[in-house]
Amino acid sequence: MTLPLRPRFLTRLSAAALLAATLCAATWADDARAAYPEQAIKLVVPFTPGGATDAVARLLANKLSGKLGQAVIVENRPGASTVIGADAVARAQPDGYTLLLSGSTTYTVLPALKPSLPYDPRASFEHIAIVALAPVVLLVQNGLAANTAQEAAELARRHSASGGLMYGTFGPGSAPHLVGEMFAEAAGAKMTPVPYKGSAQFITALIGGEIALGVDTVSSAAPQVKAGKVRALAVTGEHRVPQLPDVPTFIESGLPGVSMVGWYGLVAPARTPAPVLDTLNDAVSSIMQDPQVRRAINDLALEPVYLPGPAFKARMEDELRTFAEVGRRADIKLD
Repeated sequence: MTLPLRPRFLTRLSAAALLAATLCAATWADDARAAYPEQAIKLVVPFTPGGATDAVARLLANKLSGKLGQAVIVENRPGASTVIGADAVARAQPDGYTLLLSGSTTYTVLPALKPSLPYDPRASFEHIAIVALAPVVLLVQNGLAANTAQEAAELARRHSASGGLMYGTFGPGSAPHLVGEMFAEAAGAKMTPVPYKGSAQFITALIGGEIALGVDTVSSAAPQVKAGKVRALAVTGEHRVPQLPDVPTFIESGLPGVSMVGWYGLVAPARTPAPVLDTLNDAVSSIMQDPQVRRAINDLALEPVYLPGPAFKARMEDELRTFAEVGRRADIKLD
């Protein structure tokens, strides 16, 4: 007579067991979040010490140490255009004790242009936040007959039949190369890239008249512009930069297709537990509201921001598509 009640009893027992398991899991998650971090955290920077990425990482590491109550140690792992450091973090234990702070080259430029990388920018990482933006500026030699970006575009069109204006890059697939090709596309012109080893050589060539124009970071270009050695015609991004307040944006100049803005993003290895990511997100969000931090990032000629995981991933996806298209049009390939 009791048999019909048995399934109901088992159902109640199963529900109770499920509730208990859920409560245990929630308690474990709370405990994990409360316990993290229990030891020092390593923040990998895939560049040598002294550059902008390193400076942002050290600022963030110092503030994270205070927020989390554990040392955050910057480890520089340069090499192979950031691939060595990025791959090391992708392969690290997903426990929150190894993080990566790198520029957009790691997350979008290289993956869009290089067919084989040891890491996947989407699947290899948990995307915590973008913490700074880095606009770039179009520079021209003083003797160039162009005072605006539109006049430079017209000049580029007129020279297309003769091989095109020569513009400086930092090598195939570098930010100046991509922005130069964006400018050529927006202008409807053909231009010729000329590679240099870095900003110093590029600026020297521009001052000396070896090339007509090129793109550099605001931090590198601003002192040369203010000294009257080169001229700035436009900056990328949605608004003007405080270091060059009289220089319009490409949007203002009627060339919105020239849109590349570098950025700095913090990630953890894929499968890092959600409670750990929540702790890191909360800490970074708070840090990026600190006026002292924002001033320090502004002093690096960067724009402080806090773009959490979903915005990080949306920006990354958009740039992966854009840079892949620019690479196909300009036949930019990285071995």
